[in-house]
Amino acid sequence: PSPYRSTTMLTRASLAAACVAACACGYRLRMRHWKLNEIETPDGSRSPVVLHSLEGESRVVLIGLDPGQELGEHQVKESAFLLVVDGRVRVEAGDETIDAGAGELFRFDPDERHSVTAAGRARLMLLLAPWPGEGHYRGDEQSRAGASASS
Repeated sequence: PSPYRSTTMLTRASLAAACVAACACGYRLRMRHWKLNEIETPDGSRSPVVLHSLEGESRVVLIGLDPGQELGEHQVKESAFLLVVDGRVRVEAGDETIDAGAGELFRFDPDERHSVTAAGRARLMLLLAPWPGEGHYRGDEQSRAGASASS
């Protein structure tokens, strides 16, 4: 039986343990399913939950924001899709500001600066692709490793 079909509350530890157990048993993951409103994010933005991460493909992260908490102005090296799963947030990029609610989706280009602020509790899903993006610190490590191996 798949470890991903449980209807109980998932914690970061139980999610990680299920992934490790599945991979250790040789279980090839096909369709995966998450109930985003049931996954605990107890420490807000200080504890994002990585739902999926595959080198060369993508990374999916669930982020909980407590009232007043924000993801201050920042940028990432990957194309980023930000989905408001629950709650309301204010998203700012360049000279645009949008107040958004559940079901609204944003896309940012690599290196596009943006910020997200929650008035109340909010839950966000972030998709980064390709993972890691060119110039990301992990990508730099791989580039250096490849350069030193070929030298």
